[in-house]
Amino acid sequence: MSPYSDREGEESTVYFTSDLSAEGLARIFDRIGMHLSGKVAIKLHTGEKNGPNIIPRPWVHQLISEKLPEASIVETNTYYDGDRYTTEQHRETLAVNGWTFCPVDIMDEEGTVMLPIKDGKWFTEMSVGKNLTNYDSLLVLTHFKGHVQGGFGGSDKNIGIGCADGRIGKAMIHTTPGSEDMWDIKEEEFMERMTESAKSVVDYFGDNIVYINVLRNMSVSCDCEGCDAMPVVTPNIGIVASTDILAVDQASVDLVYALKEDQHKDLVERMESRHGLRQLTYMKELSMGNDCYQLLDIDQDDKVIQPAEAVRYVVPFQY
Repeated sequence: MSPYSDREGEESTVYFTSDLSAEGLARIFDRIGMHLSGKVAIKLHTGEKNGPNIIPRPWVHQLISEKLPEASIVETNTYYDGDRYTTEQHRETLAVNGWTFCPVDIMDEEGTVMLPIKDGKWFTEMSVGKNLTNYDSLLVLTHFKGHVQGGFGGSDKNIGIGCADGRIGKAMIHTTPGSEDMWDIKEEEFMERMTESAKSVVDYFGDNIVYINVLRNMSVSCDCEGCDAMPVVTPNIGIVASTDILAVDQASVDLVYALKEDQHKDLVERMESRHGLRQLTYMKELSMGNDCYQLLDIDQDDKVIQPAEAVRYVVPFQY
C-alpha cells in the first residue's frame, strides 16, 4: 500500500472515535448526519443467523430511535444458497437476529432496476434492488472486517455487493457468464467490478450519502460466514465517518496497517492475498473520492491525528 506521503490530491475529512458504544456511534453520526434528508435508508449488513461479529443491534436501535426515527434498514437477498437466499428465508433470519425494531426493506423483493455507471471498465450499468430508488438519502453503516473474496469489506463492499440484487447484479460482479464456478471472478477484476457497482449507488445519491465504518470484531471473514467466521484476533480500534467513500475506507485500512505487526498480520494478509487494496486505487481512478484525508478525533475536540496515534492504546482482542 502506498504510504500517505506518496498520495496526491485534495484532502477529505474523516472523523474518528475510539468510543465503541451506542453513544460513540451517535456522536460520530452527528458529524455527518446533516447530509441526510427526506426518506432515509440505512444500508447495514444484518448478518447470517446468530452471526457473532455484526454491529451490535442495540447500537443501531438507539441510533435509529434517537436520530433517524423514520428510517428503514435496507438489504438485498444473497447470491449464495443460505439463510438469506430468498425473501422468506431472509425475513426469518432478520427475526432471529433481532432486526425487528424498525422497517427492513429487502430491496429486491419486488424486482430490480438498472443504475448507470459512468466511465466503468466492466459495466455501463448495474442491477440493484428496485426499492433503492424509493429513498432520498443513504447512510452506509458498515462493519469493517475481512472478506474472503474482497480482502476487506468496508463501505465499498457494503454497497457494491450489498445493493446489487441477489440474482442479476451479484452475478454480474462474481461470475463470468457461462462459467460453472459462480465465484470465478477474483482479485483485481473482482475489486473493479464491485467498485463500479458501488459507484452506481454513490452517483445515484450524490450529496445525500454518508459513510460510517465500525472497526470492531474484525475477523478475516465476512459476516456472510456467520458462525463459521474465523476467530477474531485483530484488536478493536474505533469508528470512522465521512462523506467520502474512498477516504473512509482508506482511513480504515490505514488504521489497521498502523497496528503492530503481530496485531494486524492476519487481516493484512487477507487484504493483500486477495488484492483487496485495488478497491482503494480503483475508487481513486473513478474519481469516487480522495485517499488523502484529515483524521479528526472527536474525543479530543477534533484534534488532527495520525492513524498511529489513534491505535496507540488498543488492547488485544478479548473473547
